[in-house]
Amino acid sequence: MDKNKSIDGLAPRRSNNQATTVKATARPKTTKKTIKVTTPKSTPKIAAKTTPRPIKKTVVKPAKTPVKKPTPKPTDVTEEFLKPVQTFNFDEKTGELKASEDQTMNKEKELSKKEQKKLDKELKKKNKKPISKKRKIITGIILGIVLLLLAGVIWFIIWGNDLLARIGNGEGNIFSLFSEYYEPLKTDANGRTNILAFGTSGYNMNGDEGNGIHDGAQLTDSIMVISLNQDTGDAAMLSLPRDLKVSRTCTATGKINEIYWCNNMDGSNEQAGAEALMAEVSDILGVDFQYYAHLNWGSLVSIVDILGGITVTLDEDINDYSYTKAVFEAGTPYTINGEQALGLARARHGTTSGDFSRGASQQKILIGIKEKVLQNNLSLPDLLNLANTLGDNLRTNFSVDEMKTAAHLLTDLDFNSIRQVSLIEPERLMTTGSINGISYVLPSAGNGNYSAIKAYVAKMFSNNPQEYENSSILVLNGTGTPGIAGNEQAALEGEGYVNIYVDDAPEGEYNEHYTLYVLHDDKPGTKKLLEEKYGQEAKPATDLPAGIVTDCDFVIIIGNTEE
Repeated sequence: MDKNKSIDGLAPRRSNNQATTVKATARPKTTKKTIKVTTPKSTPKIAAKTTPRPIKKTVVKPAKTPVKKPTPKPTDVTEEFLKPVQTFNFDEKTGELKASEDQTMNKEKELSKKEQKKLDKELKKKNKKPISKKRKIITGIILGIVLLLLAGVIWFIIWGNDLLARIGNGEGNIFSLFSEYYEPLKTDANGRTNILAFGTSGYNMNGDEGNGIHDGAQLTDSIMVISLNQDTGDAAMLSLPRDLKVSRTCTATGKINEIYWCNNMDGSNEQAGAEALMAEVSDILGVDFQYYAHLNWGSLVSIVDILGGITVTLDEDINDYSYTKAVFEAGTPYTINGEQALGLARARHGTTSGDFSRGASQQKILIGIKEKVLQNNLSLPDLLNLANTLGDNLRTNFSVDEMKTAAHLLTDLDFNSIRQVSLIEPERLMTTGSINGISYVLPSAGNGNYSAIKAYVAKMFSNNPQEYENSSILVLNGTGTPGIAGNEQAALEGEGYVNIYVDDAPEGEYNEHYTLYVLHDDKPGTKKLLEEKYGQEAKPATDLPAGIVTDCDFVIIIGNTEE
């Protein structure tokens, strides 16, 4: 039989891709049923006269190559079926089931995030462009500038702390100067801050003067008291003569300028010397001191020169041709350099009042320095030089915060309004004399008798302007009702006013309840108080009604109008 013929003798149908011959193939592992195709060995016989039964055509499709699939094991199916998809927590109170977090999934997410982050980092590193040579140079320059600035800041901090530590007797922090906090200064029982400022004559704190050390370099050539009210801005200065006779010294001479040196001979105990001097001055003046400031007067040369000179106007002629070469005419402004300022600060010969004149000149120098500092826009090198000069030649018991407060107060203070208190004018409370052939300054009441001096200083350092200005007030009754002026006098005295006089006003119409007049311009403190009390601006003397003649500083007329 022809192998190429089918069972019915027709040509077999061919598939485009399959072979025509049916071959036995390997039994697939995944299929249990098989199709058995049998080819008859001979053609069946057909009976005569019998309609032949149609034979169904059987098409044998070629077997496809089976795809191998893993046969699941019963254990795998069971485990997959039993694996929890979601876990729940049962809330016994509400009876609700709440899904709990799948820690395994979170862990997988965490791992995938770490892997992704690592992959991103590797890609970024791979795609990073190489830094050009020019960019490297620029980066190096910028880094160098930053390092220099950082080094400058570190140097400034170290230098500033060292500077403040020297000035502040071992205490100081530069950062305190940049805070906006101002620590109030200590005060006495009257609410005033009292500072003892004194100067020694050497060119530095070691007493160097010229090519050597001057024997009297640690003697206090200047002793000055500064009293201020930080609430009102009132300030007063008073100088003590260096030849004032005292008892607390270590020599037979017994002058006040020796006290600091006696307690700080070797220069190692600044505070002991300053506190001893404060105690002595306190006994003489009756003033309670809160602070001291020791300035080396030799540093005056550097300070004034750094400022480019200062301007001073003196109240008396000075003709010290032989000693300090200081020659000045009263009332004339002079611009002087450092050496000239030092000569003026030391000049006592060729003056009206010797040491008292020298003290007044030193006060003028301080005022000139303060005014020049505020006028000048000092450069950074000038500021550093000025700070270094002060650091080497200034010692004080102010804290850093208190120094900042004092500087702030001095900046706002009108130095032209500072009262320069004298112990010889208008009252001569001190005089000169000789004891055992030594010239001294002595209290006019007698050696060691300071009662009159204390009373006068208490009045001049008072917070009542009417008291230290010694002003007088005339109260006039313009109502026609007796006793009105006397009642006002009693009220004013109850408020601390003194030197009050009463009288009747000339005939006329006085319709204002109170009218205030000022006759002299040298009593600004009292004028301000009276204007605030009566709620009006004081009228000038030219507006006084006719017929009023008085030497008083202020006039108050009480009119008919009721309050």
